[in-house]
Amino acid sequence: MDPLWLTVAFLCGFLVRQVGLPPLVGFLVAGFVLNAMGIEGGATLQTAADLGVILLLFTIGLKLKVQSLFKPEIWAGTSLHMLITVGFMSLTFWGLTHVGLRLFTDLDLAAILLVGFALSFSSTVFAVKVLEEKGEMSSKHGSAAIGILIMQDVLAVVFLTASTGKFPSPWALAVLIGLFLARPYIYRIMDRCDHGELTILFGFFLALVVGAASFEAVAMKADLGALIIGMLVANHPKAKELAKSLLGFKEVFLVGFFLSIGLAGMPTWETLGIALLLTLLVPLKVALFFLLLCRFKLRARTSLLASFSLANYSEFGLIVGAVGVANGWIGPEWLTVIAIALSLTFLLAAPLNSLGNRIYQRYQQPLLRFEIGDRHPDDLIEPWPANIVIFGMGRIGLGAYEFMVERCGASVIGVDINEVVAEEHCNRGRNVILGDATDPDFWDLVKNRGGFGKLELVMLAMPKHRANLSAIDQLHKAGFTGNISAIAMYDDQIAELRDKGVHAAFNFYAEAGTGFAEHVYEEALRRGVLPSVCAVAQD
Repeated sequence: MDPLWLTVAFLCGFLVRQVGLPPLVGFLVAGFVLNAMGIEGGATLQTAADLGVILLLFTIGLKLKVQSLFKPEIWAGTSLHMLITVGFMSLTFWGLTHVGLRLFTDLDLAAILLVGFALSFSSTVFAVKVLEEKGEMSSKHGSAAIGILIMQDVLAVVFLTASTGKFPSPWALAVLIGLFLARPYIYRIMDRCDHGELTILFGFFLALVVGAASFEAVAMKADLGALIIGMLVANHPKAKELAKSLLGFKEVFLVGFFLSIGLAGMPTWETLGIALLLTLLVPLKVALFFLLLCRFKLRARTSLLASFSLANYSEFGLIVGAVGVANGWIGPEWLTVIAIALSLTFLLAAPLNSLGNRIYQRYQQPLLRFEIGDRHPDDLIEPWPANIVIFGMGRIGLGAYEFMVERCGASVIGVDINEVVAEEHCNRGRNVILGDATDPDFWDLVKNRGGFGKLELVMLAMPKHRANLSAIDQLHKAGFTGNISAIAMYDDQIAELRDKGVHAAFNFYAEAGTGFAEHVYEEALRRGVLPSVCAVAQD
């Protein structure tokens, strides 16, 4: 990337972060700043943006469970929302054609439907970024939002294929079959890769060559190919490691994506005014998502947070608009309008998602009225009778769980946000339930059923620092007075945890050596092979 792009992107991202907003908001602002300076994006920036989106879809595939797409709230919810949104947007635009705004008066019925369809999508890039930052990708609301976005992507592919008249090559089916047949060999190669640069390079090879390039060769969308190859290798033991190894690359390339949105076009007063008007329609999209998800028996909080993740327009809207411009259905000014509206909705949705739990708690009672009687089986809250609870049953949480069970007996329970993880632990005989430590409903139910009377220690072993901080806030608000401990990666996070009132904060990087030495010492002592100097010191 150009040094000026990097400088402006960093400064804007840094300044925005200081006021508590996600850096992506700053990257959007940086795009507009560069645009105002007369700088154009060019092929390099577009390549970086494309790489970011391809890696993003690939890592989504690595974490996606295909069966989740067949749940009614996903496929039916997506379809109903799109139909209603397109219909409402089209009626609104038809009404505006009689107001005298030039961009609307130039639209015929087909063009009105096209713009409405373009604005019915929500941004996959934005939702994944926000959910990953908060550690909520595996939560029920995160899974619902991602499932809806993938269904939207599938519908976008169908539209693009039909509208351009470029149907997939006859070899497309052969490519799909070939990928499925190649999966065992891909698994063997992944088994033989080490845990360093070879794994990272193989991840790029899978995403860019096996997935994206093979789909592009048969006239299908490259990022869809990356998503599918990610889904094919999602069950490999190294899938999670692969996703983590690509995280930094994906984040850097996505900076190019956000910059490219701001550089898409220089606004005029007319296009800016229409973009503002379109932005005012987004709350209606959010309300519709909320109502539909509640009707599919999801809890009010789950429905609200999923809707907040979808509270924007999408990069696919730009692609659909570009098809309309290329075919002469709409004027080129609409690309600028959609780009500005997309940016504005990102700017508004970022703080909305950051404040999601606070908004839910403030309006909890009126929101609960939208829930229907029978609760979705995957969205139930199960409180526990236990003295010690451990949140986050990954490697660190599992180690803590087994240690506490050995030392403290059976009154220990693990809680994980990921349904699959919780189920796997239960199948291995561990006392683990599905739950979200950041969910105020979870703690309210525990408190109301007398759970705090027995609970003495809460251990927060979730990998995302923001999730641990949010859980501490929920514990304090619920009136928990017992001991709280939490993990962190850096010393400044340790200080932040202590400021929040945590009784024990553990830097698992800095103190891993201590744990390793303690384990070796105890094993040597048990086997009677303790070094003589240690035996002397022990005496």
